[in-house]
Amino acid sequence: MARLKVEQKKGIIGVKANQRETLRTLGLKRIGDVVVKEDRPEIRGMVNTVRHLVTFEEVD
Repeated sequence: MARLKVEQKKGIIGVKANQRETLRTLGLKRIGDVVVKEDRPEIRGMVNTVRHLVTFEEVD
C-alpha cells in the first residue's frame, strides 16, 4: 500500500484553530517535522486542509 511522506514547511502562528489541530493530529509539531502515514482518504483530507503549510509526496 502506498504511503505519504508529509513535512511541515510553515509555522502555525496566525492559522485557524482547526488547521492547528489537524497538524497536531498528523503528528507535526514544528517546522521541519516529517511523518509517514498510510495513503488513506482520511489522511488525504487532513493533508488537503493544511496543504499551504506542508509538502507531501508518495513513497513506497
